[in-house]
Order: sequence, then C-alpha cells, then structure tokens
Amino acid sequence: MKRLGRPRTHDILAIETGLGASWYDPRMPGAADGLVGGRNMLAVAGLVLLGLALTLPAGSMGGASPSGPAPKAARPSPSQDTLAVERLARLGEPIYCAGHRGNAMALTFDDGPGVYTHLALRLLRRFHVRATFFLVGRLLKGWPQLPARERAFGALGDHTWTHAYLPALSPSAVAAQVTDTRRAIDAAAHVVVRLFRPPYGLRNTAIDHEIKRLGMLEVLWNVDSLDWAGADAAQIARNVLRHISPGAIVLMHENRGQTIKALTFTLLPALRRLHIRLVSVPELLASDPPSAAQIRRGLAGCTHNTPSVVGHGA
Repeated sequence: MKRLGRPRTHDILAIETGLGASWYDPRMPGAADGLVGGRNMLAVAGLVLLGLALTLPAGSMGGASPSGPAPKAARPSPSQDTLAVERLARLGEPIYCAGHRGNAMALTFDDGPGVYTHLALRLLRRFHVRATFFLVGRLLKGWPQLPARERAFGALGDHTWTHAYLPALSPSAVAAQVTDTRRAIDAAAHVVVRLFRPPYGLRNTAIDHEIKRLGMLEVLWNVDSLDWAGADAAQIARNVLRHISPGAIVLMHENRGQTIKALTFTLLPALRRLHIRLVSVPELLASDPPSAAQIRRGLAGCTHNTPSVVGHGA
C-alpha cells in the first residue's frame, strides 16, 4: 500500500460535536477568551483520518459508522485492573505506554482538581469514554467533591502534595509527599491509590525505589499534548493526533481552557471517528499490558512518541 504524505493546512476539515451552548456560562473563567463556544474552530480531522488510518493496525478502525462510538470491548474487571497494576508495580520500573495489540489508549490529566475539571467530566460522560486523573494533594481542600466524581469516570493517581521537585528531596520527604496525597484521595474518593506520576516527569533511582517500596506504579507518558507549554487548541490536537497509536498514554492538563476546547471540538470527535477506545490507565494495562522487554526499554519501547523532552510537562 502506497503511503500518502501529510495533508496540507488547507486539507484540514472542521468537526462539529453537537455539544451546543447549554453548558456555556459567560461568567465562567476563560469564557471571554473563547474557552467554549467557538464553532468556527478548525479541527485537524484531515490529518487524523488520513495520517492515522495509515499507522493504526489493520482492522483497528472497526466497522461502526464514522460518527458512532468506538466498538465496545469487554472491560477488564476492577480486580483485573488491580492485579495488572500490582504486577507491574512489583517490577519497580516506570511505565510509558501499554502494549501495541489493540485499539485502546489512555488520556491522563495532571495537576487537578480545579476550576475546569467539571467540564472535562461532562465531556467524558458525553463521549462515553474514561480517563485517569493525577491529583495534587493540597488542591483537594478547595475541590473536595471532585475526586469521587473523577473516580466514576476512570482512575485516580497521586501527583504529590505540592507538585514538588522530587529530585531535590530526601527519600523520607518524597514518601511524605506521596503518602499524604494518597491518604487525602482515599478520604475524598474512598479508593486505594496505586498510580503515581512524578511532577515534571522527573525521577531517579532513589525516587523509583521509594515508589516501589510504597507499592505504587510509576506512570509516565509517550504522547505529550504540550498544553502546559502554552499550545493553543489546534496545536494541542495536532500534538496528540500526530503521535497516537495503540497503547499510547497521553499527557494533558484539564484545567487549561485550550485543553478543554481541543477536547470538545477536535480530539474526542476525531478519536471517536477513528474508533479508538479511551480507557483508564489500569484498564489499558490489564487489557494490553506491556512486555517486560518493552518496559526495560523505557520510552524507546513505545511507538510514535512525541519528540518532546520528558521532564517538562507534568
């Protein structure tokens, strides 16, 4: 099969989600700069439908109608999710992506909860998809109801108490940052937290050892939306859609207006059209686990990685 080049800018198509204005409130922070509404936004559907169709495995596009939801697959049970995470946690190595055998991937959201988290949850509900939220412990006091709501739409992870620069801390201080957050999430959402993501993606052998000692799995990413770097909605969508592949773990931040805009008008509609299943990290690892050899290779064990430096975004 002859591979085609990337579409040019004028090939980009617009996508309408039908979300409507019912959830738009002009008093909402960010509304004035076009956070929501914005029906004139150009999506990157041309890039997605042409370029990604050539990179996804044969048959992964499914047989449903282009505008319909992704084909349903049997979701691993909660016990299977837990066993998969615990098994990988015992290895003491960070996870950058899952295997490459299915049509599922995971969106992950860092640095919440916050002012736009409820909008992200509405989108997850509307598109019938799931995600993983890595929470900063000190923020839970301002948003005590959100962790339980987030848990209903996927999984929760620990992102330290203060979004700390962990390499500068002692092992005991690292443990305190993690365990304090873990307890706060447990109290708010009544869940045992087994996932951890280091702020900025920064880790070393001492941090890895401490996370393993706590029985947690260190989850990084292989696709970076670059929303943390100030990318606008169209750029966020391109950064994700150009690099996704089966088993991808995507780094995003839901409390940025442009991220919500990208999800609403481009990303979620495009991924639905491609019949890609969006699942939580535990579900992804249970249904399509990475091999031991893949884990040992780190980021190099993943495919279609974003060419950005790990250590600047989370």
